[in-house]
Amino acid sequence: MIHRCICMVINGTMSAVWLQVGQCGNQIGQEWWQLLTQKSALQGEADRHPFCSLDGKLSAICVDSEPKVVRKLQKHVKGGFFRESNLIVGKQGRGKNWAYGYHDGRSDNERGLLQRTMESLRKEAERRDCYCGTVLFHSLGGGTGAGLSSRLCEAIRDEYSLGQILAVTVAPHQAGESPLQHYNALLCLAWLQRHADGILLLQNDEVLARAGAPHAAAVQPRVSLSSMNAYIASCLAGLLYPVEAFTGRVSIGMEPWELLRAVCPMPAMKFLYVSQASQRGTAFWDSLASSAVRYLPRESHTGQPHHSTAVLAVARSPDEDSFLRAHTSVLKRLRQACRCVPWNPFPVSCWTDIGATAPNSRSVAEPGSHSHSLTVCANHSSSADFLQQVVERARVMYRAGAYLHWYWRHGCEEEDFRQAFDTLHSVMDDYGHLGE
Repeated sequence: MIHRCICMVINGTMSAVWLQVGQCGNQIGQEWWQLLTQKSALQGEADRHPFCSLDGKLSAICVDSEPKVVRKLQKHVKGGFFRESNLIVGKQGRGKNWAYGYHDGRSDNERGLLQRTMESLRKEAERRDCYCGTVLFHSLGGGTGAGLSSRLCEAIRDEYSLGQILAVTVAPHQAGESPLQHYNALLCLAWLQRHADGILLLQNDEVLARAGAPHAAAVQPRVSLSSMNAYIASCLAGLLYPVEAFTGRVSIGMEPWELLRAVCPMPAMKFLYVSQASQRGTAFWDSLASSAVRYLPRESHTGQPHHSTAVLAVARSPDEDSFLRAHTSVLKRLRQACRCVPWNPFPVSCWTDIGATAPNSRSVAEPGSHSHSLTVCANHSSSADFLQQVVERARVMYRAGAYLHWYWRHGCEEEDFRQAFDTLHSVMDDYGHLGE
């Protein structure tokens, strides 16, 4: 992948616009911004630059077809951080229907969410000294999160062709949250594959298991939706919060784009697995590495071994020496656990944020505590297992003609489904041949 934005800016605002769409996208955004706006996380001007404009407002655009979740987010992220014009809400939902969201259904007297969002994004891009891309928070299940996000991703790619798009994509529970979720996921994933540069794929079932993992009791306690979103936000902070390698006098927010450069060596394969392990007290980095890949699938349902094209590990700690001593063994452990492909001579990258002067010396994952964290992001072929589940379930419904009239009613066509099936089959084939 060609890194498409190289800039040197000393005293300006930089890089990313943070776009959160739909109920799930805004709920994750709420946890993300609460984490970053705490005093122990944003310690000074250098830390604020990647996330704020010069006037101190967050570089965030919050979009939903109903106002409730956005207004709640505005209330809970205190301090007047959001720009009012970037809180974009509609008057009615999108019926958990991708087609309704994609075609921006609205009443005759309501300006479209797409038009309003693109106008806000244009203004945010103009506030940047160098616009490098957009980080998108959304889900695959809803009409707004899946449909409108697909349309926005397409529009951003058309309007800002040199900017990069990193999607933080949440998949619904397999047991089912909506009868339309398989269609929505199929179509949205196909659009992301065509228009995004990287897709951080988080499956609700896996997040639920990981968010409850710290509790070692025989009977797992109930894990709240807020705890699941907090875990996702913590993983994102582990990856995207400023690290020493890209921070001079002022952080210019290159982490999202360096992440894509590190873990997407082949543009056609862009689905990313992310997990995190943290520990207080004495750091045992080998143990953290094992915990971080604990839930990483080793083989497919058919017994075919999984592989990774590239892996990124981000270590954050107040202890300057502990990770350096364990560095070699940690990377070796990750390379073996992720089963990196032999054709990539340097498959494992490592970023560190170590020592008392690091922005994260008080952990951004656990504000106020001196903890150690290891966040792992792998371009891993297990993503193909999820894609296969989506394709198979959507195809069964499609062949039966189930619920299709709801999609035809809002402008979807048979060709949209045909191309979506073909696109995901192509991705599955690419990942299936990694080990050859």
